Amino acid sequence: MNYFVRPGSVVRRIWGDADVILLIFAGSAAEFALNKAVDWLFFTGRLPADPIARLFSTVRYAQEIVFAPDERARQAIDRMRVIHKGVEQNRGYSIPDWAYRDVLYMLIDYSERAYQLLHRPLTDAEREELFQTFRAVGAGMGVPDLPTNYTDWQIDRHHHLDNDLARSEFTDRLFRRYHEQLGTWRYNLLRRVQSILVPMQVSAPLDLTPDPILPHSIGLYKVLNALRLRSVVQRILLPTDYLAQIQGLDQPVK
Repeated sequence: MNYFVRPGSVVRRIWGDADVILLIFAGSAAEFALNKAVDWLFFTGRLPADPIARLFSTVRYAQEIVFAPDERARQAIDRMRVIHKGVEQNRGYSIPDWAYRDVLYMLIDYSERAYQLLHRPLTDAEREELFQTFRAVGAGMGVPDLPTNYTDWQIDRHHHLDNDLARSEFTDRLFRRYHEQLGTWRYNLLRRVQSILVPMQVSAPLDLTPDPILPHSIGLYKVLNALRLRSVVQRILLPTDYLAQIQGLDQPVK
């Protein structure tokens, strides 16, 4: 059977690991809030109303693409294209092409950063495979002007970071919602994680100061995982209402 992402791919290891996925969305939550097109997230109201639920719905689409046979994965990509076109029609104008690229670029970048933080750096071949996977997603959605390789993507990624981010009232509204949903100490932990995960163009406007202690805590987390205490740690760190859904993010890597 043909798959959109080949069995054994590092992309499957990344998107089949609940802890890595949570880090991807910790970074994306920070950058989303700064994006100059963030007003689109407020048009439907789904993200600001319930950011955590929105996270799970996004992950379901991503995992369907990553783990499904090729035909089903491409159907999922087409559904995403249709959903976005419907939102554009309802609002009366199009989401900018650069905003679509920004989202793809976030998923590529934070996939790599999160996997490196919890496991190891990707090899050059794995970086290229990660990029090509999400490039295929973007192409399937009709996103124009995508780079053709990882090296060119790095250049365009820096261009987007330098030009597409700005703190706004929407930024602060989103972070207030994160605080309300997570509670104070989990929210503060989120910001500490973001401080060691996001690039400077994201951390500076959000006043995220890198936490020198947190990398050592992540090392301890790895040890606890090795001792099979992962579920206990997740129960402490994450809202218990979502624990079953978080644990359900783990997928067997084939």
